[in-house]
Amino acid sequence: MNEHQSLKEQLEATTLRASNAEAENKMLIDRWMLQKMKDAERLNDANSVYGDILDQLKVSSIEQLARQQVDGVVRQSEEGAECYIESPIPTTCRQRIPAHNGGCASILFEYNSSKLMSGGQDQTIKIWDTNTGSQSQTLHGCLGTVLDLCITHDNRSVIAASSANNLYVWDVSSGRVRHTLTGHVDKVCAVDVSKVSTRSVVSAAYDRTIKVWDLHKGYCVNTLLFQSNCNTLCFSMDGETICSGHVDGNLRLWDIKTGKLLSEVAAHSLAITSLSLSRNGNMILTSGRDNLHNLFDIRTLEICATLRSNGYRVASNWSRSCISADDGYVASGSVDGSVHIWSVANAKIVSTLKEHTAPVLSCSWSGLGKPLATSDKNGNICIWNDRSPF
Repeated sequence: MNEHQSLKEQLEATTLRASNAEAENKMLIDRWMLQKMKDAERLNDANSVYGDILDQLKVSSIEQLARQQVDGVVRQSEEGAECYIESPIPTTCRQRIPAHNGGCASILFEYNSSKLMSGGQDQTIKIWDTNTGSQSQTLHGCLGTVLDLCITHDNRSVIAASSANNLYVWDVSSGRVRHTLTGHVDKVCAVDVSKVSTRSVVSAAYDRTIKVWDLHKGYCVNTLLFQSNCNTLCFSMDGETICSGHVDGNLRLWDIKTGKLLSEVAAHSLAITSLSLSRNGNMILTSGRDNLHNLFDIRTLEICATLRSNGYRVASNWSRSCISADDGYVASGSVDGSVHIWSVANAKIVSTLKEHTAPVLSCSWSGLGKPLATSDKNGNICIWNDRSPF
């Protein structure tokens, strides 16, 4: 019995050592696998960086070749392709247009055109020839102040957000209202249409909702809810993501299909007043009541540049800034009536334009590279150009 007891104790000790060895072996295997995963991630990161560098080299070489071939004037000139001229720094007010009775809160150029649309407190949408300053068309039917405008990429339909809690859709050729989109219960302050489809429209109102509309059917297909009112929004270039700027200073990205919040970043210390997407779709400009303009990489939401000026002050919660057609400059109006132009490359002021006598509410840069249009609280529109006669 003593011998049996001794053997039993030896067995238990051996079993314990075996269990400890097995646990240690498992721990070593886990550590080894974790190290292998880390090594694989580092290798993937290195490959990604290497790929980005190669892509940048290819893009820069292609751009350089294109600039040499076309002398830096026209980027794309094939039929049906987007073509625009590099944006010069505007210096001279070529046209001063008394456009609306009351303020003009929204202006927008047609795609690849020098025609300008404006919406004002007088409840009308007007279309202007910026070369002559003459009015070519007036759209009636809006029952409130026009707070924001957008146009489909085929230039056939205009959508207006109004203080009457509704959106209005016009057919440009006939001048008639096609749809009145109802559903918001407070003033609609922002609207945008997809850049790849004439069907999808998004709007934001002071009822703390963003609504997604089917323009062909004329009704709402989805509603996004949030805690802070949205002042401005825009579509991503692929039409899959909605970017929204809020009163709490946050920039939020939403999946248009699921309605889920993808990501958000604290962009400003005060309310965001304007969002503007760069032409290549990689950068988004945010403007805020803290009198700052921030450029974010839309893919990572990392800040690329901050633009500021001592004499600059935002005029309202819906003051609209813009990026030039070549993504080289940012224009924004101030409460003193001046228009500030920043260079994106060095984040410095390159020009200050003075012609308005009232706070500037909206800026829009033609996709053709020039001109720049600005509107103020008195309803006047200024058309700015460089000193070139062409």
